[in-house]
Formats: sequence, C-alpha cells, structure tokens
Amino acid sequence: MVFRILLGVVVAGGLIQLIPTGYRHTDPAVIQEPSWDNPRTRELAKRACFNCHSNETVWPWYSGVAPVSWLTERDVKGGRSHLNFSEWNKPQRPVHELADQIRAGRMPPWFYRPMHPESKLTPEEKTALIDGLQRSLDGDQK
Repeated sequence: MVFRILLGVVVAGGLIQLIPTGYRHTDPAVIQEPSWDNPRTRELAKRACFNCHSNETVWPWYSGVAPVSWLTERDVKGGRSHLNFSEWNKPQRPVHELADQIRAGRMPPWFYRPMHPESKLTPEEKTALIDGLQRSLDGDQK
C-alpha cells in the first residue's frame, strides 16, 4: 500500500511538470528606476525587494519545478503589479505604504525569507531602507 501511494506521488509529480506554466521565466526590460538617494538604499532594496518587485528577478532552480514554479510565478507577477522598481514611469504605491509594510515585517514575506536569507534585514537596515525609500521616492511620486 505504501509503495503504491509513493509511486502515485512520483507519477503525479512527473506529470505536473508537463503543465506549461510557471517555468519559462523571462524578465522584461528595465525601463526606469527611481531616483535613488544613495547607492546603499538601492542595495538594500535590491537585496530585500527586487526579486519580486523589479524586472531583475533572480529565478532559483526550484522556480522551474512545479508546483513551486506556479507559486513563484504568481508571487512575482503579484509583486510587480503592486510595486515595480524597474518601471518607475508607471504609477506606484505611495511611499508611506511601502514603509508601513517593511516596518510591520510584512515585507519581505515570512515564507520568502527562509529560502532567501539575504533578504532578512536587521533593524538598522530596515530603518535605513525606509528612510532611503522616503528620501528617494517622495520626490518621484509628486
């Protein structure tokens, strides 16, 4: 019985790889970035935010394996639709909303951080990112 269940899981796992979605990752061109106040702000944003909120996503190997590929694709599309540092010529979320999300620990999301430990910011880095985003983006959003 255990062998049949295991075999069924392996076969199902192989078959879902044939569903043609979520594994052909392309990044659109970078059109326009914000006017960063300094390189440190961009570096912190790149480390903690760019994978989902820019057109410079680094797609890890597991993002090509279903069903993880489906979730990754969904998260990146959703992230880019809310905020995209690579398409700053389009309307974006107000900077105070970004600051609130970071301050509250909702960004980066808890489920993202274990596989991307570089995205975990120290309290000092969070403060520097929030302050830098406010200086960088306030002028851009007026």
